[in-house]
Amino acid sequence: MTLHKINSTRFAAFALAWLLAFSLFAAERQSAAPETLIWFTSPAKDFTESSPMGNGRLGAMLFGGVTEERVVINESSVWSGSRQAADRPDASKVLPEIRRLLLAGKNTEAEALVNANFTCQGPGSGGGAYGCYQVLGNLRLNFLPAATNAPVTNYRRELNLDDAVTRMQFERGGVTFKREMFVSAPDQVVVMRLTADHPGQLSFTVQLDRPERFETVANGKQELLISGQLDNGVDGKGIRYAARLRVLNKGGQISAKDHTLQVSNADEAILLVSAGTDYQGFAGRHTQNPQTASQADLNHAAAKSYLALRKAHVSDYQKYFHRASLQLGPESLEVVGKPTPERIQAVKHGVDDPALAALYFNFGRYLLISSSRPGGLPPNLQGIWAEEIHTPWTGDWHLDVNVQMNYWPAEVCNLSDLHQPLFALIDSLQAPGTKTAHEYYAARGWVAHVITNPWGFTSPGESASWGATTAGSAWLCQHLYDHYLFTLDRDFLQWAYPILKGSAQFYADMLIEEPNHHWLVIAPANSPENHFRMVDGKEASICMGPTMQSQLVRYLFDACIQSSKTLGLDAAFRQELIAKRARLAPTRIGSDGRILEWLEEYAEPEPHHRHVSHLWGLYPGNEISPDSTPDLAQAARQSLSVRGDDGVGWSLAYKVALWARLGDGNRAGELVRKALNPADGLQIRYDGGGGVYPNLFDACPPFQIDGNFGVAAAIAEMLVQSREDMISLLPALPGVWLEGKVTGLRARGGFEVDLAWKNGNLTAATIRSHAGEPCRITYGGKTVALKIAKGSSVTMDGRLKRN
Repeated sequence: MTLHKINSTRFAAFALAWLLAFSLFAAERQSAAPETLIWFTSPAKDFTESSPMGNGRLGAMLFGGVTEERVVINESSVWSGSRQAADRPDASKVLPEIRRLLLAGKNTEAEALVNANFTCQGPGSGGGAYGCYQVLGNLRLNFLPAATNAPVTNYRRELNLDDAVTRMQFERGGVTFKREMFVSAPDQVVVMRLTADHPGQLSFTVQLDRPERFETVANGKQELLISGQLDNGVDGKGIRYAARLRVLNKGGQISAKDHTLQVSNADEAILLVSAGTDYQGFAGRHTQNPQTASQADLNHAAAKSYLALRKAHVSDYQKYFHRASLQLGPESLEVVGKPTPERIQAVKHGVDDPALAALYFNFGRYLLISSSRPGGLPPNLQGIWAEEIHTPWTGDWHLDVNVQMNYWPAEVCNLSDLHQPLFALIDSLQAPGTKTAHEYYAARGWVAHVITNPWGFTSPGESASWGATTAGSAWLCQHLYDHYLFTLDRDFLQWAYPILKGSAQFYADMLIEEPNHHWLVIAPANSPENHFRMVDGKEASICMGPTMQSQLVRYLFDACIQSSKTLGLDAAFRQELIAKRARLAPTRIGSDGRILEWLEEYAEPEPHHRHVSHLWGLYPGNEISPDSTPDLAQAARQSLSVRGDDGVGWSLAYKVALWARLGDGNRAGELVRKALNPADGLQIRYDGGGGVYPNLFDACPPFQIDGNFGVAAAIAEMLVQSREDMISLLPALPGVWLEGKVTGLRARGGFEVDLAWKNGNLTAATIRSHAGEPCRITYGGKTVALKIAKGSSVTMDGRLKRN
C-alpha cells in the first residue's frame, strides 16, 4: 500500500471519528438548559473563574487556557498536621471560679480566666500540628508553536451541571480544538480528552507540580508521578501523597524527559490522573501506599475506552442529580444566551433573572454531589477545591455554622445518602470529645467546640472571644436527628442514639441555675463570635445562657427524649432530660421587640454582626414559626431587619433561609438576588462582602463554599417547608418567580414533593410517601389531611383537590 493511501485511510477514519465526537458535543450543548449551564467566552484568569469538578474525593479546576492550560488537582485528605494533645490537663479546676464570676456579673474577669485556662494547649489552629488542607498539585499543558500566532476565535468553555462534564472549544489557524473533562467516581480518576478536527494538530508538553514538598519523575514514556510528604508539625513526616498522570495518544508520538512528557502531532490525547494519600483517619480509602494505589487506579481506568469512562461517570452522577430539578421563570430576554459572568453583572444592574437563581440552586446540588460521597471526608470550608498550601482559615471544619450549612441541602434536596461523611465526622469526635469534656468541664459525654480537622481536634480554640463556644457538638447532633425525621430510618436512629445521648449528657452536666429567674443555663458560653457591652461599658464574649445555646440544648434534649421513646431505651435518662428541659431558659423578646441574643439585655457593639445565632430556633431549628409562636416570629422579623441585609456570603445565605421560614418570599428573593451579585475582590472580610465569583463560587470573601450550599437549601425552603406532620407548599414564593416547576424535594415524615405554578399560583402538586405516614398539606390558607400508602403518591390541583 502506498504512503498516500495510508494517509488517506487515516484521514478518512479520523474524519469519521471527529464527526461522531462533534455531533455528541453539539447534542450535549443543545440539550443544556440555562438552569444547568455555566459558561464563559474566555479562559479563566484566576481560580474563581475556573470550572470545578469532583467525585467526592478527587477535585479538579479547569482554567481553559489556549496556549497554556492549568488544571488544579485536589484530593480530600491532603492535610498537613497530625494528632496532638491540645486539651489543658485539669482545666476543670478553674471552672467553679469562672462560674462564680459569671454569677456575680463579672464577665470580663471570667473571660480573662477563660483566656488563661480554658483555651487550647499550644498554638491551636495557628500551629503546624493542627494542619491545613492543601492543594495536591497542578497539571500544566503547554502547547507547542504550531499556529500559535494565529488569532483565537469562537472560544467557549462550559460546565454542564446535568452530566458534570466541562467542555471547551476554540478555533485557531483554521483548526477547531476541543477539550472535555470530568472526574469519575466509578473509576476514581480525572479524565481529559483533547481533540482537533484536523489530524496531527495536537503538540504539547505535560508537567505536574505543587508549591512545595514534591518530586516529579517520568515513569516510562507516557506517565508522570508526583509524590511527597507533608509537614505533620512535629518532625516533618506527615501524610504521604502520590498522583500519577498517563497520556494515551492516537496518532503522533509521545516521549519523556526528566519530569516532562511531550506529545507531538497527535490526533487525539486522553489524560488520566489518579491520586491518593496514606491518611488513616475516620474516613477515606485507608491506603498504606499511595503510589501503589494510584497505579492500580490508573491501570484500571486506562483499560477502558474514553466513551466507557464517560458513560460510567454520567450514569453515576445523574443517579443523584436527577432526583430533583428546578425551573424558574419567566425567562429574562435581556440575558437569554448570555455567558454566566454577564448574567451575574446584569443582576447587579437590576435585571430579574429567575433562571440564574435556579442555576445557583442546581450548582449547590452539583457541588454537594461532587464533594461529599459515602465513605469520604465531608467538604471543608472550600469543599474539596483549593489552589494553595495555606488555605484560608486552614480549610478546616468550623462547627459554629459553616460545616452544618454545607449539609443544609442534603435532606431537603433529596441527597440524604450524601449526608454520611458528616455523620462519620461526628462519630469520630466522640472519643477525643469525651476527653475534652472531662478535662475542661468534669462532665459526662462528649463535646466539640468551634473548629475541628481530620485529626480529631475537639479542644477550645485559641481565644475566649470565639474559641470557647461549646455549641458545636449540639448543632452537629441536630443533623443526626433531622436525618431521622426526613427518612424515619429506625436502623439509623439506633446507630445515632448513643451519639445523641453522649452529647446530651455533656450539656445536662453543664447546666447551672442562674440567680434571677432560676432557669438552667450553660456556663461558660458564647453567642458564636459575637460580643456585648456591659453596663460599665466593658465588652465581653463569655456569658451564661446565650439564646442559641438554650435553643440547641432544648432541641437536643427533645431529640433524645423522643429517640429513647421510639427505641424503648433509657427511661431514667429520659426523665432526667424531661426535668431539665422544663427549666431551660426560654427564648425571650427584648424591650425593643427583638429576640434577645443573651440572657441579659446587653448593648450591642456590632448590631449588624454577621452571625444571627440567636435565630437558630427559627432556622434550622423548629421552635419559632409564624403559626405556632407568632410573637416570637415577629420578634425574629424585627431582629433580622435590624441586623440588616448585608453580610458575608454564608451570612446572606442564612438570612435567605430565615426570611423563608418567616414566609416572606419577596424579602428572601431580594437576598437571593443580593447573593448573586458579583463579588468584590478576594481579600478576607468578616462583614459586608458576599456575592458570587464568575464561576458561581460563593464569596465570603474569599471563596467559601458554605454560602453555595446555604442558598441552595434556602431556595428549597422557599418552595417547600415541613415540620411535624405539616408540609407547606410555596410558603415563601417571590413575586418575580411567576412561574416554575420543582421536582423531588423532600419533606420530613418520608415524603417527596413535586410542584408547578403559574402567575404565582400553585397549579399542581404531587406528594409521594416513602414511609406510609399521615401528613397535612397546606397552601394559600387551606389545609388537607392525607394518608398515602408507602410507595404511593397523590396528585392535587392548585386548590388541593385530588386529580
